[in-house]
Amino acid sequence: VNGLQARTFGVWTLLSSVIRCLCAIDIRNRTLYHITLFTFFLALAHFLSEVFIYHTAALTIGVMAPLMVASFSIMGMLIGLQYLEVEALSQNKKKN
Repeated sequence: VNGLQARTFGVWTLLSSVIRCLCAIDIRNRTLYHITLFTFFLALAHFLSEVFIYHTAALTIGVMAPLMVASFSIMGMLIGLQYLEVEALSQNKKKN
């Protein structure tokens, strides 16, 4: 890894954490919720590809931790997405 790659990964990590914090503040914002969910899918795909496709990382605790965080976050957000959809439907019924 050279300095440019390290800084790029650092900026990506900062950007995704800002998106996730904004979603935590405004969890009912459907667009932001979907973008946040997508960041977890990207993180999961990135770490899985490094382990299984490119073989540049081993399944150590340093790699397992982000895999577990991304996996559990995706599951939790998909469950939460159902409540977000139900809430949107109930608000539409109240308006009509």
